[in-house]
Amino acid sequence: MARLVFLGRLADLAGSPEREVAPGPLADVLAAMPRDLAVALLDERVRIALNGALVTGGEAVVLAGGDELAFLPPVSGG
Repeated sequence: MARLVFLGRLADLAGSPEREVAPGPLADVLAAMPRDLAVALLDERVRIALNGALVTGGEAVVLAGGDELAFLPPVSGG
């Protein structure tokens, strides 16, 4: 299994800070999620970290067993 980690408001939307998923292409993983969560995770402002390293082009990510994929929402300041 692979692990998804949701930070900030994304954890609230997901209903928990983590979720175990079957390995495979990120597109397939997102297609199996509730639509509102998948749309939020695909927001261009959400950063993705695979096993602790930020990645670009998240659509090309393929999760392997034991991988951790973290979704980092945009940071707002004031």
